[in-house]
Amino acid sequence: MARRLPSPPPTLAGFSHVHILGSGGFADVFLYEQNMPRRQVAVKVMLSEVVNDQVRQMFQAEANLMAQLSAHPSILTVYQASVSSDGRPYLVMELCSAALSQRYRSERIPVAEVLRIAVKIGSAIETAHRAGVLHRDIKPSNILLTAYGHPVLSDFGIAATLSETGDREAVGMSIPWSAPEVLMDETAGTIASEVWAFGATVYSLLAGRSPFEVPGQSNTSTDLISRINRAKPQPIDRSDVPASLERILQRSMSRRPESRQSSVLELVHELQSVESEIGVPQTPVEIAVDEWAAATVADLEDRTVIRGGSSSRGSVSQRRRRRRGADQGYSSVGTIVKEDPVGSRSAQTQPRGPGRGMRLLAWAVVGAAVLVVALGALATLVLIRAGSTDIPTVSDIAARVVDDTVEFTWNDPGLGAGDTYQVSPSDGSPAVQQREASFVVDAEPGDRVCISVAVNREGRVGERSAEKCADVPE
Repeated sequence: MARRLPSPPPTLAGFSHVHILGSGGFADVFLYEQNMPRRQVAVKVMLSEVVNDQVRQMFQAEANLMAQLSAHPSILTVYQASVSSDGRPYLVMELCSAALSQRYRSERIPVAEVLRIAVKIGSAIETAHRAGVLHRDIKPSNILLTAYGHPVLSDFGIAATLSETGDREAVGMSIPWSAPEVLMDETAGTIASEVWAFGATVYSLLAGRSPFEVPGQSNTSTDLISRINRAKPQPIDRSDVPASLERILQRSMSRRPESRQSSVLELVHELQSVESEIGVPQTPVEIAVDEWAAATVADLEDRTVIRGGSSSRGSVSQRRRRRRGADQGYSSVGTIVKEDPVGSRSAQTQPRGPGRGMRLLAWAVVGAAVLVVALGALATLVLIRAGSTDIPTVSDIAARVVDDTVEFTWNDPGLGAGDTYQVSPSDGSPAVQQREASFVVDAEPGDRVCISVAVNREGRVGERSAEKCADVPE
């Protein structure tokens, strides 16, 4: 099919057109130079033939959304949005490179680098999900690189939303990274379908092709959709890709949505575990802190450092209570300190008599005795806990064969806050760390699939369960 010519670049006040950067099904991207402040920017302009009142409303919502999300370090920064004099909506964005989408096809990107990119982009997707936003077009070409080599996610929703009422062939390039339930029009998008697309994208960066392309064979849209519905991705032909990583990605592309990781964040944590496995530092997860996101202007001076993890809403008021307490003469442990302002008669003229000194000494002795008893009790408790090996044990694993998968489930034996299950397949694959009390294995007819499960508590693995097996009918 012949490529269309780019649309004419619009005249934008304060910007000078340089040249075309790229064309898509719904928009063109141009390089402009902004006059003040002086910098080069990418300007995405929608095509006049797709613009109507509904699209304009959608574009405004998209621009507002991008303005909120682009504060994330791994989401493309949007500087401004408006409508040109000829009626076409446009976005002014940070100028980034699309080199990654070309590079993965032409060379093998190191596994550690792919994992670093994946954790950063996964953090961006998870942040969007927590804001109630689905990207719906996750694929390698939507991962751009800043001038400093930082990966950023672009194109939130516009093309995906427009494609819902258009010809699917117009967005055929997204088919290789679309979940089967999306291709079958069972849903316009869910977190589970985003997990699929994210896993397929990471796979592509490692394999140099999409998961269901078969080198040397026909790879039309129909062929790809058929293979995606079977959910049997081609093996990654690289000896440096750990088997555990391939299993993680295969799980993310399971045919049944409930068999995938429950969130992009769960998938990101599994990718971090592979980083540790291959001996590289874990890439930090960058998730917006709820407390910061809800901050008022009055609170900003108290919260200039964002700490990882989700904090409780009560923590700010607790800090304020402690601060007010300190102003009133209360120490951080709640001991009352008597105020003796300079110039008061009690502070300067009232001498301490012997009786008061003896009372203070007596109270000090009593306090010391209480402290010794408390410390002794605490030490005993610590020793008891340190010597305890009471890690819960998984038992009564059930297995269910569904089509070409085997689903293992078990009851929670009493997992603690930081505990994980360590699932060990019998085929020699590396053990998988997870929080869910279920595990799905893809299998072929006639296969016998077995697993055992143990609980990992702070690096210590408890007693392993009895091995549970299931036979897949031929």
